Amino acid sequence: MTTSKTQPLLRPHLTSENERRQHEVIRQQPLKILQIGDGNFLRGFVDWMIHEMNASGKYHGSVVLTPATPRGAHRLEKMANQEGLYTLLQQGLQHGKKVEQRQLISVFRDYVNPYGEWERFLQLAELESLDVIVSNTTESGLAYVELDYVPGEPIVNFPARLAVFLHRRFETFGADPKRGLMILPCELVENNGDLLKTYVLRYARAFGFGDDFCEWVEQHQLFLNNLVDRIVTGMPEPGEYARLTNSWGYEDQFLTSAEPYYIWVIQGDSSFDRRLPLVRSGLHVKWVPDLAPYRQRKVHILNGAHTLMMPVGLLYGKSTVRQLMEDEQLGNWVKQSIADEVIPSLGLPPEELQRYADETFERFYNPYLEHRLLDIAMNSLSKWQARLLPVLKAYTAKQQQLPQQLVRSLSALLLLYKVEPVEQGEQLCFRSLTMDGQPLEIRDNAEWLQRLYSHWQQSGTSAGQDGQVDYERAVVQILSDTTIWQEDLTQIPGLAEQVTFNLNHMGAQWS
Repeated sequence: MTTSKTQPLLRPHLTSENERRQHEVIRQQPLKILQIGDGNFLRGFVDWMIHEMNASGKYHGSVVLTPATPRGAHRLEKMANQEGLYTLLQQGLQHGKKVEQRQLISVFRDYVNPYGEWERFLQLAELESLDVIVSNTTESGLAYVELDYVPGEPIVNFPARLAVFLHRRFETFGADPKRGLMILPCELVENNGDLLKTYVLRYARAFGFGDDFCEWVEQHQLFLNNLVDRIVTGMPEPGEYARLTNSWGYEDQFLTSAEPYYIWVIQGDSSFDRRLPLVRSGLHVKWVPDLAPYRQRKVHILNGAHTLMMPVGLLYGKSTVRQLMEDEQLGNWVKQSIADEVIPSLGLPPEELQRYADETFERFYNPYLEHRLLDIAMNSLSKWQARLLPVLKAYTAKQQQLPQQLVRSLSALLLLYKVEPVEQGEQLCFRSLTMDGQPLEIRDNAEWLQRLYSHWQQSGTSAGQDGQVDYERAVVQILSDTTIWQEDLTQIPGLAEQVTFNLNHMGAQWS
């Protein structure tokens, strides 16, 4: 988003006296929170909560912002140009009434690029004030890959980078239990805290950091499993953006739109709220002994519905969640898929799950939010694995047949990922086509996209090329690719055959 020539960029002097005072206070607060990830979601969820905690007077701390990947580094300078300020716009239906609320959020005090300022990043571990780490690197970012550790060289992999960061803290403070951190990975992965801890310890042993360090991590770092739930769509469409910024009198390169609904469920003792006073600040946060029931309904119904609809919507020319839901046939297809195939596969009472599903669908109809399907589409391979593949397996085992609507979604995903590489400047991107020939940029794991391109090529054609496709061969090659799926999906009885059938008849399925 480029800034307008007629509106100044958001700066403290454009805010109210009270907002300027709050912003100045933040600039004096100790750095207590390291944030790994600079995307829309953290701004519309965690950062807003930190702002609310500070505003309540029950917390006194600021955030140091770091990007999850090298591609995010350029946004740090833009955020610094706005002096850490951004606008959160909450819009939607709440208790049957329309809500529209604008807030200026101020929580960032410093900005560090680990990929260009590696030593400065590690020096953050030496801060006595540091207490919390929050992250959102997407599902694909929370992963273990073999790599060589070269001291002094930046590390892209998130768990490996965290292992080195914690080791610097251990070297600075020794095994002092008081220097342990509360670590909250917000990636939508089951048992995200436990998984991150496992990977950090694996890297620590691989890097030769020693038993004393591993014991300190085991005993004094709080890796907390947690579940986040809020639809955050980020920047509005250009026309709406222009209307809003003209009325406010400033441009905001980080304007973030979100629904009013939110909940953060954290597996941990309620006493932790004394350290991070989310509940005491009046926020809808739950410290619970068991996260599983909350995670199951959210990941498989809310996130699952997004992942289910995305490939179908994009292939058939829909651009937003609401636009798809307002299409009578596609909207009903989503609702019936959740009711008939997802809910029966979960272990909670069906009535409770259906109530949550109905609330979820109401959120999808939010007239204010334009939740873009292309945003949902990012990293969809790992999302489908986490959100829908377990449901497909559970349904198949329970019903002794495949869930036909979930298989349709998987079929559409494979067709959407019939990609070809395209050079854009110095970057290699991957492009697909909608059913009516419109190009789409597919953003996912580059290695996986290259493998998919090869599979499609070997089966006759790729996106944008003429010729007949051997769908049977393509489907078997793709579903059996354990690099992408971490397992051979052709071992699920009938799946490859049904996906092949769907691809041969995809044009007629929603006609």
